[in-house]
Amino acid sequence: MISADRVQDSSWKGSGIMSKKMLFIFNPRSGKGQIRTKLLDIIDVFVKGGYEVIVHPTQGPRDGGKMAKEMADQVDLIVCSGGDGTLDEVVTGLMEIKAKVPIGYIPAGSTNDFANSLDISKDMVEAARDIVEGQMISLDVGAFNHDTFVYIAAFGLFTDVSYQTSQHLKNILGHLAYVMEGAKRIFDVKTYWMKIEANGETFEGEYIYGMITNSHSVGGFKNLTGADVEMNDGLFEVTLIKKPKNPLELNEIIAALLNAYDDTDMIIAFKTNALKIQSLEKIPWTLDGEFGGEHDEVHIKNKMQALNILVNS
Repeated sequence: MISADRVQDSSWKGSGIMSKKMLFIFNPRSGKGQIRTKLLDIIDVFVKGGYEVIVHPTQGPRDGGKMAKEMADQVDLIVCSGGDGTLDEVVTGLMEIKAKVPIGYIPAGSTNDFANSLDISKDMVEAARDIVEGQMISLDVGAFNHDTFVYIAAFGLFTDVSYQTSQHLKNILGHLAYVMEGAKRIFDVKTYWMKIEANGETFEGEYIYGMITNSHSVGGFKNLTGADVEMNDGLFEVTLIKKPKNPLELNEIIAALLNAYDDTDMIIAFKTNALKIQSLEKIPWTLDGEFGGEHDEVHIKNKMQALNILVNS
């Protein structure tokens, strides 16, 4: 769990008096639209917690981020509900204008890696209650060229699964949709030559997959990036996977990832606060599970403790 000193601020505790304003942004399509049956109960929790609530269902891509930017200086708290993509939109919007308004998060997507890393309740009403009664912590955020990511930037195998797997399939199968779609591609894997600069060192190689993370959970699986992850230490966990030449090497990679050990030459793993990645061709990236564009040069930097979030105390 997070080692950050929690901010002891009694003003965040529900007082029953509506003295604070909240913007509540939710994606009505995430997670089979499950919020529809919970919406009134969630709002009731917020009102009882002392908030005047402004409710905004997202109207399309990037709408959540646009709304967050417009309202950041008019509210005391922004809560978003949806998948990791909705969270990414909101945080990206706030980072663009350097807003310091804290957020809350009610997960409603397929995988919800960020929520799993923070042990946020899967019960939406309970998650709302934890926001009202919780305490504020500060987490790192990633700068990716001119964009932002909350917990993962990745390329290669599996990374295009999220945006090429239909929303319907995501909803029906949950995070298994990602695994199934990725498994279908394992025998048609493309490699990418890359030059990587980090921690004062430069190295080159061909990789089938890479991820820069700040998360205990990736793709619904915990501890893929190791057991010593801190989400507020100013460091990313970097994982680069070489292409297996035979089934034995493939099994070695899978065992290393699932058992969170790095005793294999097939995986390069290290921590850093910044890195530069160059490739011979433009490579598609995902940021928090959503398409992040195609790039042949990427600059990634850790913005230490840039995000304030209310979580279960």
